[in-house]
Parts: sequence; structure tokens; C-alpha cells
Amino acid sequence: MTLHAIRGPLLGFRADPFTVPPDDALHYETDALILIRNGIIEATGPYATLRHHLPENTPQDHYPNHLITAGFIDTHVHYPQLPVIASYGEQLLTWLERYVFPTEKQFRNPDHAATIARAFLTELLTAGTTTAAVYCTVHPESVNAFFQESERLNTRMIAGKVLMDRNAPPYLRDTAQTGYDDSAALIRKWHRNGRQLYAVTPRFAPTSTEEQLDLAGTLLKQDDSLFMQTHLLETVAEEEWVRSLFPNRRSYLDVYDHAGLLRPRSIFGHAVHAQEADFCRCHETGSALSHCPTSNMFLGSGHFRLFDALRPDRRVKTGIGSDVAGGNALSMLRVLNDAYKVAQIQGQSLHPAQALWLATVGGAQALGLENTIGRIAPGMEADIVVLNPRATSLQKLRTECAESVSDLLFALTMLGDDRNVAATYIYGRRFRPNTAGSPGENR
Repeated sequence: MTLHAIRGPLLGFRADPFTVPPDDALHYETDALILIRNGIIEATGPYATLRHHLPENTPQDHYPNHLITAGFIDTHVHYPQLPVIASYGEQLLTWLERYVFPTEKQFRNPDHAATIARAFLTELLTAGTTTAAVYCTVHPESVNAFFQESERLNTRMIAGKVLMDRNAPPYLRDTAQTGYDDSAALIRKWHRNGRQLYAVTPRFAPTSTEEQLDLAGTLLKQDDSLFMQTHLLETVAEEEWVRSLFPNRRSYLDVYDHAGLLRPRSIFGHAVHAQEADFCRCHETGSALSHCPTSNMFLGSGHFRLFDALRPDRRVKTGIGSDVAGGNALSMLRVLNDAYKVAQIQGQSLHPAQALWLATVGGAQALGLENTIGRIAPGMEADIVVLNPRATSLQKLRTECAESVSDLLFALTMLGDDRNVAATYIYGRRFRPNTAGSPGENR
């Protein structure tokens, strides 16, 4: 059995920073040791204590003056849109037509899909994100390419074939039945195959008929462990469109609810214009929301009411999402920067401990994977990111002036990006993007 160790300053949580004073929620160990055996964290604690349990010649990676934390979790992202990241000048619906749909057309070609899947996962891991809820395209080839690359890297990923049987270009449409059949086949092939997990994925209500949404609900009823992901209440124009397409439904969320799509492990992206009834229904059903601040500002969609969603009496599980390519950054540090600004616009302050929680433990809870990922603790999968808060000269200057761990963390989220990621560990193995055959090696 393979044992190795990671040593350095460890940052995690002893409590939920949205329910206790955020500074009290943080757990900081100035010199910690993490013992990993066969991809699972075996023990963690002060180096002075655990070093006596370390067999002689155990491989050890040492990161003084860094911050070691759980790998980041992106709860909403589109891998096929990577080639059109940072495209100019449109809001959601016209942006889809001008940039996204023509790009997604190319994913019928498995070689193209494989190329972009590899580039996407490389960029994601380089930014310290170790798990994501990922949209593919309507083509099964796009799903196979993504999971094949994720399997090669041994990453824990959630992904699914997009369902679209109307209001999209003909070259991107399936039918209700072919969407069901393709999804069922992909579920059999990939769901719980190693670390791969499948999400039934209607793109959003306007591009699916009621029959297609109902069949998506039928798929979910067949296996409680499946995921579901879609979009919700991203823009006012989109909401009005949904109202015209589904006149018999009480609300946008009710369209999905009527089809049986609200349940644990259902993740609704954006929810910018959610009302109290929407929050209550998500709370009742265990459904989760993905806060995508970078995308919502880039496309001019509006501002998600994070603290309303997390109101203690009917708290909604909430993670953070990059929503690339609506968002223009895969780095969770940059997304958390925008989350802080969105809260400020609404007269609230997102504490850095709360931001880190959303990108780790909160994301795991939103995905129903809190017993698997999101924390550095015994029994958890060893998906870990090592952050260098001194990666640039400006950051070094700011870090030397930090008055507390929270202050250091805040500076990192305001100034940070993928340059601050010193190392990413996937199931205990260090990711090395230039290695052709494997994600890395234990050292």
C-alpha cells in the first residue's frame, strides 16, 4: 500500500462560517502533515505529532510559506465553450446564438472533442479546481471525450450530454426520445465508473419540450445517485421567454418541478432572479444553486442574492461556479473576487472564510459529495490544492503586511489567480500538465 505525505501550513474549517463568526470557523495549522494512502487521506494534524507515525523514507512534499487546502469545486461550467472564452459584446441569448452554438457544432467530431477536453481539464487543474459539474454538448461524442480524459487523469468529475429538442439550430437538436436513449447509454457507460459521475443535463427550459423534460425526470427516477444540472432565472428576457413557452406553469422553477427535476444532487445555475418561493422550494427538495458572479457580470445578467439563499431558516445549498465561457475565468480565486464585489453591490460583505467555504465545503455539499471531497480530513479523497500567496511581487508585499490568516486569505482572493497555484493533487497524486501518460507521480 502506497503512503506519502504533504507538509505545510493547512487551512480548513472547524465550523460553517455562515452560521458562526467566520474567523472562528477557520482552522489554521502553521505546520501540518497530511498522510495519504492510495489516494485517501489517512491522517492529518500537527507535524510535530504526526511525524513520529511516518515510516522511514516516506516520500514527502514540503510547502513552507504556502497555504494547503481542499481542491476547489466548480459547480457550473461548460467545457465545449473554452474556445470562445472572452468573446465580446453580447448578452445571454444573443451570445448563445453568435458564439456558443456554432462552437458546439464541432463536438460531433470526437477528435476535436478530445482536444478541447484535454485543454479544458489541464486549465481547470492548473487553476486548482479538482471537481466540476460540467456541461458537454448535445453530441454523445463530447461526453465520451470528456470522461475519457477525466478517467485518464483520475479526476472526480460530474458531466452530461446536453438535451435540446427545440429552439436551437438543427445541427444541435436531438429529440425527446434520442436524448433519453443517448443519456441512458452514457449513464450505463460512465456513471460511477471509477471517479466519474453522470448528470442528466437539459440545457435550459426554452430548449426542451415538456416531453423531453419529463423524460429527463424519468431518467432520474431510475437511479437516486444520478445528478441533474440546468440553468434557472439567469436573465429577465429568458424568464419572459419561459413564461411564454410554458403558460400553464406557475414559474420558471415550476417547469422543472413539474418534470420531477428538483431533488438532492440537482444543481441550478445562476438563479439571479430567484424569488422567495423559489428559495423555499429548493430548500424543501434539497436542490442546490450555483452562484456564478463572473458570468453574471460579464453578460450583464444581474446579481444573485447569496445571503438570501443562505438564510438560516430555509437555507439553500449553494456552491460557486465559473460558468466558462459566460464567465471569463476558470480560476476560483478570480470568481471569488467577483463574488465579493457582487455582495458589496448589495450592501453585504462576503468574508474570505465564507468565500473559501463556497469553493470547497459548500460546493461539496451542493453536489451531495460532502463525505467524499471538499475537506482535508481522514477518509476523504485526497484532492488538494497548494496556494502560494507570494506568487507576484505585489502579492509578496501585501502578504508581508497581512494582520491575520483571514487578511492573508482575503488578499489572496482579491489579487489571486492560477499563478498562485503551486501544486494540485488528484487523488493524492500531483498533477503535472506536461506528462503525457499520467497526471503525475507521488513524491
